[in-house]
Amino acid sequence: MSKPVGRNLPISPFRGIVIDLMHFSQKVPVAVAERKFSLGALKAARHMDPARPSWTGIFAKAYGLVCRDYPVLRRSYMGFPWARFYEHPHSVASINIEREDAGENIVLYGYVRAPENRTLAEIDEIIRHHKEDPLEKVRAYTRTRALSRVPKMLRRFIWWYTLNAEGKRRCHNFGTFAISSIGALGAGLLHLLPILSTQLHYGLMDKEGNLDMRLSFDHRVLDGATAARVLNDLEDATTTTILRELGTARRLAA
Repeated sequence: MSKPVGRNLPISPFRGIVIDLMHFSQKVPVAVAERKFSLGALKAARHMDPARPSWTGIFAKAYGLVCRDYPVLRRSYMGFPWARFYEHPHSVASINIEREDAGENIVLYGYVRAPENRTLAEIDEIIRHHKEDPLEKVRAYTRTRALSRVPKMLRRFIWWYTLNAEGKRRCHNFGTFAISSIGALGAGLLHLLPILSTQLHYGLMDKEGNLDMRLSFDHRVLDGATAARVLNDLEDATTTTILRELGTARRLAA
C-alpha cells in the first residue's frame, strides 16, 4: 500500500509580493522597544463616541503627531549611490489591511498621507475604503497586482532601486512608518521585520485599558533611547490630543 504524499503548490502573485517584502526586510538591522500604555480614559471616550474610531486610525494620527516633532522618524536610510539619510517633509502611514481575493487572504497596504493633519473620521474613511470597496476600485490592489506580474528579476530591481536610491519615491510608494496589528483576531505580534524606519505593532488591550505597544525600528536611523522617548510621547499624544478630539466629536454629535 503506497504512502500518502504531499503536493507542490504555485506561489500566488500576492504571496510573491510578501516574499519580496521579506527579502528586503531581512537586510534591515532591527531593534524593538516596548512600553505599556495606560489608555483607560481613551478607551472609555472611544466607547462613548458614536463613530467608534478604529484603534489603528487613533495610533496612526497620534504617531503622525509625534513624527512631526521628531524629524528622525521621517528619515530613511538610502544606500545608493552613496550612504545617506533622506528626510520626508511629512509622515506617510502604511497600514496593513487584509482582504480576500479569489479565495485567498491577501494583504493590502493602505497609505494615509500626513495623518497628523487629518481627523480620525478622515483616516477611518481611508481604512474603510481599503477594507470594503470593490478591489478593482482600490488603487493599492491594482498597483500590487500590476507589480506582481512583472518578472521576478525586474521586480526585485524595482524594489531595490526605490528603497535605496530615490527617497521621495520610496516614501510615496512604501510610506515613512507602518502599523500592523492582529488584536482584532485575539493575538499580538511580538517581532517584526520592518522594511521602513519604524513600525508600530501592539497586543491585546485589557479591561483597564492597558496595552503593550511595540516599536520596531531601523537601528541605522535611530537608537533605543530615542525609541523610548518616542513611545512616551506617543502615549502622551493619545491621552491628550486624541482624547480632546474624541470629546469634541462627541459634543458636536450631541
